[in-house]
Amino acid sequence: MESPKTVTFAERHRYRNGSLLRRWGGLSVAFQLIAYLTAALCGAGRAEAGTDERPLNFVLFVVDDLGWSDLGCYGSDLHETPRIDRLARTGMRFTDAYAAAPVCSPTRASIMTGKYPARLHITTWYGDAVDPEVNKEPNLKLIPPASEHNLAHREVTIAEALKRAGYLTAHIGKWHLGDPAHYPQTQGFDINIGGTFSGCPASFFSPFFDADGNAMPGLRTTRKGEYLTDRLTDEAVNFIGGTDGRPFFLHLAYYAVHTPIEGKPELVERYRKKIKPGMVHRNPAYAAMVESVDRSVGRVLDKLDELGIADRTVVILISDNGGAHYRYRGQIITSNRPLRAGKGTLYEGGVRVPLIVRWPGKTPARTVCREPVISNDLYPTILDIAGVRDDRSHSDGIDGLSLVPLLEDPSARLPRDALFWHYPHYYYGMNTPVSSIRQGRWKLLEHLEDGRLELYDLARDIGETNNLAAAMPEKAERLRQRLDAWRRKVGARMPKPNPNWRPKREAHP
Repeated sequence: MESPKTVTFAERHRYRNGSLLRRWGGLSVAFQLIAYLTAALCGAGRAEAGTDERPLNFVLFVVDDLGWSDLGCYGSDLHETPRIDRLARTGMRFTDAYAAAPVCSPTRASIMTGKYPARLHITTWYGDAVDPEVNKEPNLKLIPPASEHNLAHREVTIAEALKRAGYLTAHIGKWHLGDPAHYPQTQGFDINIGGTFSGCPASFFSPFFDADGNAMPGLRTTRKGEYLTDRLTDEAVNFIGGTDGRPFFLHLAYYAVHTPIEGKPELVERYRKKIKPGMVHRNPAYAAMVESVDRSVGRVLDKLDELGIADRTVVILISDNGGAHYRYRGQIITSNRPLRAGKGTLYEGGVRVPLIVRWPGKTPARTVCREPVISNDLYPTILDIAGVRDDRSHSDGIDGLSLVPLLEDPSARLPRDALFWHYPHYYYGMNTPVSSIRQGRWKLLEHLEDGRLELYDLARDIGETNNLAAAMPEKAERLRQRLDAWRRKVGARMPKPNPNWRPKREAHP
């Protein structure tokens, strides 16, 4: 399909000190849309009248910290997610989808650009990049490499590529990809509601401030007791309703189900009564948050139906890393079983995530795809579906592959044989610097403190319980060499020995 022959508002109107849209960050989505559409009405092009191939719309849901087994359609024994489950039934569910990193900012950067975090040199979350853990805990064996805390403006984002093709672009929710000079409105988004450099809200109940005490753009006016997930959905529904027939890209990045773990009291109580002995998922507040996300996803899908545009809107839902498996306020947040560990690690529980795609007319309903895919793939997939050409200087460095062959035929295979991860950082005592490769059924982890290797056969051992590195040393070494070659190819930054490190003394009675 040819890209829309349009001239965007940004191309027609140049302003000093950046786009006029940058100065709309504090307005609600309704006012931003009115201003945008009024300014663009006479200048912006549309798809030619009478053509059958109208541009497709895109809704990309990114749910923060949602674990692989947190949804009903992925096997949760507690969480109720009927709307997302219905989305999976009308599209394709991926069993072996991965985030490009075990923490948020790097994965979000990979989604926006199609590149591995190691290539972007964004390998940890924003706050850790600004104030590395080694500053807080000096007795670390390795000094992690510097991680960029801003997504560089030279990178081309999905929003920028689609905006050049005439799309309205909106970011609503969590950004976490840079300081105010690198907020969404500087990265191709016409609208930014709620996006700051912070990774979580101070509270999910109004008034809405991020964890650093900043008022969230577009959310300054609130109602008493308003819930953040609901409010972001209100803004998303308003945006869709105000697009006036123009093609749009909506990046709806919920802060849920990240900490603070705060569900609506009535839902929390209902789940508290539902929990039974032997259940894998046992956190009622977290379950309530998952259900609120599910209801919100349902409201967005209902809006597409109401406007009669569901049949030409591609819907994608993914998480930015595995579920948080540690204690918060005395209770384990979630479990990723049967996967091992969780957020902050390169075990399957830290990087394998839900991924659901509905492409009306193309993706067969009720299909399951078992091909390994990764968050880098979303950028080329969206542009491929939209028929939009990428900037050549950017596309040459893209690591992701278009998933279109899989979306049309779940039994297809992509032209690659390995996926890679590089997390050269510490994570709250649960993880030391590590890199990883998955090649087919085999997965290798290389621990960078001491070179220790772990080798797993995921086809037989999805829980990564049986380390085969000692039994299959040649296989482990081949994968390690492949991993090292990839790190060199993408210019991955490596940790260095800490000259001040001293082994901890053993306690004696």
